[in-house]
Amino acid sequence: MVRHDTFTISRHLDVPPGEVFTAFADTEVRRRWFRLPGSGASSEHDFRVGGGETARSTFTGLDTAPELLEYRSRYIDIANADRIIYGYEAVVDGVLRWTSLVTVRLAAEADGTRLDWTEQVTFVRYAGDGGVDLAHLRGASVLRLNGLDAALQPEHPRQQRRRTRVSDGAIDSLSTTSPAVSNRRNDKKDHA
Repeated sequence: MVRHDTFTISRHLDVPPGEVFTAFADTEVRRRWFRLPGSGASSEHDFRVGGGETARSTFTGLDTAPELLEYRSRYIDIANADRIIYGYEAVVDGVLRWTSLVTVRLAAEADGTRLDWTEQVTFVRYAGDGGVDLAHLRGASVLRLNGLDAALQPEHPRQQRRRTRVSDGAIDSLSTTSPAVSNRRNDKKDHA
């Protein structure tokens, strides 16, 4: 059996849409916020329609055997500073765990950018009813966007305001943190 789910995360970022778009397109900037957890990470990124990204790493959790993580994506549509659509596969130890279609929409706001991340996921291997896997994926996506927010901040520490909303109501927060705190949280992310 497979399980299908969809979730949307909305985030306000304090920079214009062009800078957010660049954080997806520029491989050097992208590496600061989009990476697999674990050691021995490698990746290749080709930001164009038909291009994509491949990444690998070895993740070892507490009291678990090391897992080989693989991420393979393909860009389907790129509308400069407005929209990015891509599909990806998450593979653990050579077994496809899930595949997703992700739509990232960027819209200018008076004081920055509204980012809407919608992910339509199909779990082909999951634990129990798949609820834990969905929570894991959703949480990893929120952490990834925390990393994006931190990567877009100036190098000097300053207070930043972050607003996050997940459409199913699981996360609805307004918080004030420093970039250093966001980076520490990002370093602890656990996702494939």
